[in-house]
Amino acid sequence: MKLKVFVGLWLVSFSPLVGWAGEAVTNDAPDFKEVYELLRGNLKDASETELNRAAVQGLLSQLKSRAALTGESKEGRPGGGSDSSFRTAVFDESYAYLRIGQIGAGVDQQVLTAYQQLASSNRIKGVVFDLRFADGQDYAAATALADLFFSTEKPLLDYGDGLKKSTAKTNAFSLPLAVLVNRQTTGAAEAFAGVLRQASIGLLIGTNTAGKATMGKEFALKNGQRLRIATSLIKLGNGQIFPAVGLQPDIHVEVNPEDEQAYFEDAYKILQKGARVSNSATNQANLSVTNRLPHHRTTEAELVRMHRDGELPDADAPAARSRENEASLHVIYDPALARAIDLLKGLSVVQQFRSI
Repeated sequence: MKLKVFVGLWLVSFSPLVGWAGEAVTNDAPDFKEVYELLRGNLKDASETELNRAAVQGLLSQLKSRAALTGESKEGRPGGGSDSSFRTAVFDESYAYLRIGQIGAGVDQQVLTAYQQLASSNRIKGVVFDLRFADGQDYAAATALADLFFSTEKPLLDYGDGLKKSTAKTNAFSLPLAVLVNRQTTGAAEAFAGVLRQASIGLLIGTNTAGKATMGKEFALKNGQRLRIATSLIKLGNGQIFPAVGLQPDIHVEVNPEDEQAYFEDAYKILQKGARVSNSATNQANLSVTNRLPHHRTTEAELVRMHRDGELPDADAPAARSRENEASLHVIYDPALARAIDLLKGLSVVQQFRSI
């Protein structure tokens, strides 16, 4: 307990010192070495190992996206953030779903080919890009992927090699777009989302991204681990530095982490404990499902009453219930995905009226 109190006080005092290079120190914080030596000499119940661990964890925690031990960022990532988690689907016969696990070389062609295959057999009215749990450090690939959405030359991203721009084309993606993000949308994946956000292409749905869109260099440590240090920050097309706190979604949909991973694996999954959704920036009434049929469980007392009043279902009723059960299998219970599909449906209706 003493260790936690002393280290906590040290972190509060130390935090102003860990800003990005060039930031001014806002107060007279104590010297780190002085504080560390005092703790080591007087905190009798703390070992050298405990102090070292607390110092490292506190330092990296305060630096956030600017330094991290590599290998930690993929914990809890379904599919490990690899490109093997690339998936496609079509919801309600009209809405293409493209999941990207990792932004890497060739992802733009992978997405383009997948979309063309979906569009060849479906009348696509909108697209959902799922970047939840997505990562990657290939910012050139993120730029190439973003380029698919621009028909004219526009500034996209600067990742230390000069400002990259889109190319003029006649086959740019132009359908309504929704992008799913969460706190584990990191690196090149959130840079791609940032480019779309700046250009007002589509809406971001979910929670804040990780804020780890940086160019970095890895260093080997004596204990075998590797430390990644941000050597330069990523800039969006307008010159703005990518926010260290990540991107804020346009529609905030927060789900319990365990539930989110379950839905991520199966959007139709019905969780026994129910979806725990909170802090939605929009109406929560229809948040967890789309096209959901109302369900009422008939009690024994109601059956007795129906039998007495001659209201029992006729011979066709089992078939009707079967059709209802079949429809319920296609209910999307993933809150973020359901909101995205509902949004795209609304935009489709609006476009239909405008074309009349």
